[in-house]
Amino acid sequence: MQLRERCIALVEALNLGRADQVTLVRPLTGGVASDIAEVQVGDLRICAKFALAKLRVQEEWLAPVHRNRAEYEWLSCAGRIAPRNAPQLYGRSEEMNGFAMEYLTGDETYLWKDALLTGQPDRGEAAAVARLLGAIHSASARPGFDATSFANRDDFRALRIEPYLLFTATKYPELEVRLRQLADALYRADGVLVHGDVSPKNIMLRDGQPVILDAECATMGDPCFDVAFCLNHLLLKAVHLPDRREDLLAQLEAFRDTYLQHVDWEDPAALEERVAALLPALFLARVDGKSPVEYLDDAGRQAVRHIALPLVRNPPSRLTGIIAAFNSNRKEP
Repeated sequence: MQLRERCIALVEALNLGRADQVTLVRPLTGGVASDIAEVQVGDLRICAKFALAKLRVQEEWLAPVHRNRAEYEWLSCAGRIAPRNAPQLYGRSEEMNGFAMEYLTGDETYLWKDALLTGQPDRGEAAAVARLLGAIHSASARPGFDATSFANRDDFRALRIEPYLLFTATKYPELEVRLRQLADALYRADGVLVHGDVSPKNIMLRDGQPVILDAECATMGDPCFDVAFCLNHLLLKAVHLPDRREDLLAQLEAFRDTYLQHVDWEDPAALEERVAALLPALFLARVDGKSPVEYLDDAGRQAVRHIALPLVRNPPSRLTGIIAAFNSNRKEP
């Protein structure tokens, strides 16, 4: 079934309208894991999303399509914890592994990744995302949180641990033990609700409030993954945009400081130490894992390796150590 037909079928299955009321189905680009479309049905504009079994990357990467359910449940949970920071949901079809949500638009709505790559002034996005993420992690760590929908560690392994850490280990046999230790610790953890893809490409800002999308990897896990995953993108863009390095590193620090203020379920220093250990491995994985970032050239990829490899071998205990190593050892692309 083609995307248009699937969108129409979803609209009808969720009682959002009739087939003849669908006047627009426009595929949206940028993702590798799902088919996504803007759909106009009568006066309602929605975003329809369907999980893909085979991701659009160069390496072979298969993933269970039922992950679409985990994403919908994460968005539902985020909406209960922080209503201003979640899209309106219109329903999900188990049969089609698809759901419909509000289409985010407006004069004050933009994608954080676009703002970073085009050199827009810092509007406090990093701190705002950290504040939201900290609130969700904290709420999910409290007694009584219903984690029934998030027993997804095997999906998380398939979507994150294997393509980022274990695949990268095949490129660096000397790091295999270290990367497997990180992978095993992530697989065992179940402390908070982890989003799994807190990337600027998945974060819309609407009237100054972040909305985190694409939660296909959602599981109970270690909060260090979400933090390191997001900070990694600030480091990568600091390599790609050397003229903005100081600003991007300042945003990294703002994220760290804001997030750690919300850590009330464990020792913040212990969590930061795990972030500092994982971050260099994810940094390396975004050039040598299954999902390399698209904006780095050969010189940029070499710069990432030059910085990351010593830090994977001997990680610092604090993020200040990552920043210091970045400033002293980086090579300009």
